[in-house]
Amino acid sequence: MSATVPSSGLAAPAPADRVGTPDAQEAFVDGPDAVGAAPVRTAPWGADPYANALRTGRGPLFLRRSDGWLLPLDVERWCSDAGSADLSALHRCEGPVLDIGCGPGRLVAELASLGHRALGIDVSEAAVARTRGLGGAALLRSVFDPLPGEGRWGTLLLLDGNIGIGGDPAALLDRAADLLGADGLLIAETAPVDVDERVRVRLDDGRDGTAGRTAPASACDAEPFPWARIGTPALLRHARAGGWRTAGQWGAEGRTFVSLRRPVRERSARTSSQSAESANSAPVISSQLPK
Repeated sequence: MSATVPSSGLAAPAPADRVGTPDAQEAFVDGPDAVGAAPVRTAPWGADPYANALRTGRGPLFLRRSDGWLLPLDVERWCSDAGSADLSALHRCEGPVLDIGCGPGRLVAELASLGHRALGIDVSEAAVARTRGLGGAALLRSVFDPLPGEGRWGTLLLLDGNIGIGGDPAALLDRAADLLGADGLLIAETAPVDVDERVRVRLDDGRDGTAGRTAPASACDAEPFPWARIGTPALLRHARAGGWRTAGQWGAEGRTFVSLRRPVRERSARTSSQSAESANSAPVISSQLPK
């Protein structure tokens, strides 16, 4: 899972047979297309409760609303191998894949094993490190940062609740349209109930305010950040309003998914400018770029 913190762009993704190698990681971070190094971040998902959960591979971990409502986060599943519900989405992927909010990297690693060129992005250093440790390629980036291959990705993934990033599904869909190539595919996991809500939450390990609290106060008392919970009917409404076409809907193991085709429209001025700059620069290896 991920949040939104602006930063700079980087080089294009490596092919699947190179993503786990040191030279490929250098290509992502230091290639000729790079605009700058990742900045030092202060982001909710970089806080100790999340980082600690990824390091141990287990929770408890929650999103806590101001009224005390808790949304449990399935850390154990995220830190396991891709399951059958994950595979139901991954087998629908087309072309190079960008996993937005990649977390500990199970999807990026599985995509590479399936022969896809895949890149994960996340604002958590612990998530990026764990993804790379699995042999996957990952960058410390928000989806709203400049990203490699803008306008050329074949598939975007927004699984594990990441359709909630930024607390504004319409804005996230607009950004996704800029990242995808013509007729590109967005695969999103939705809430398994009919809900469309905007909330402000913070990460909580369930020990906040108790004698057993182990996370530093700076992590537990962090400022809330915007998030959204959205079910399939609501996502389809937002998608239709933005010109997206529904490609499929399905469920697996109690989870629900939607696939959407990119709307036919002009790209934003920002994406067009970045694509021109990329075309005029020397890529590390031409096959690394999404076609």
